[in-house]
Amino acid sequence: MLRVIGVGFGRTGTRSTKEALELLGFGPCHHMAELFAHPETIREWLRAAQGGPVDWSTLLAGYRSTVDWPSVYFWRDLIEVYPNARVLLTVRDPQRWYDSVSSTIYQGRSVDPEAAPAGLRQAYEARPELLDQPRLTEALIWQGTFGGRFADREHALRVYADHVAEVRATVPTDRLLEFDVAQGWQPLCDFLGVDLPAEPFPLLNTSAAFRERLVDPAGLHADR
Repeated sequence: MLRVIGVGFGRTGTRSTKEALELLGFGPCHHMAELFAHPETIREWLRAAQGGPVDWSTLLAGYRSTVDWPSVYFWRDLIEVYPNARVLLTVRDPQRWYDSVSSTIYQGRSVDPEAAPAGLRQAYEARPELLDQPRLTEALIWQGTFGGRFADREHALRVYADHVAEVRATVPTDRLLEFDVAQGWQPLCDFLGVDLPAEPFPLLNTSAAFRERLVDPAGLHADR
C-alpha cells in the first residue's frame, strides 16, 4: 500500500528522495531505477502508457512510496487510488532542472537500442526485457509529457511550470509537501511525522554521476 506518492518530474532530486524515503521507513520506493532492477515489469508500464487498464495494486505491489517517472506520469490516478497517501512534489530551480534533464536523460534518449550509450546497450543484451524501456520513456516523457518538444526550452519550462501549478491546485495543502532536497531532512520528517535520522540527507545522482553510469553498465544499478 502506497503511503507517499511523488509527483515531481525526474531530475528534481528524485533519486535522493527515494533514498531518503527508504531510510525513513517508507520503502521500497519505486523510481525509474526499479525498471533496471525489475525489467519484467516494463511491459506492464508500457501497456499503461498506451492507455491499457492498470491494476495498481499489482503493478506497485510491495512498494510503499513512488517518485520519478514512470509513476509521476500517472499521478492523478495514483492520488485517487490511494487517497490516504501523502503527496510529495519535488522541485528545483526550473532553469537548472532543464539543464540537468538536457545533459542526462535526454542525451540517453533513443528508441533504437543500437544507438543507445554503451552501458545501456550491454544492459539490453543481458536483459532483453529492457528493450521496452526506451519505448516507455519515449511514450511517457518525451511524447506524453513534452509533446515531442523537449528541445524547445521555453516549451519544456512551460510544461514544468504548468505541472507544478496543477499539482498545487489539485492536491489539498494538508496532504501536499513541496520539497527541494536542498532543504534536507526537517521538512520531510515533519510532513511524514517521523523523527530526524542520524544519517546526513542523501544527495545522489548528480548529472556527472548519471552520465558515468550510461557508459558503465555496472553503474546502472549503482545507487540502488
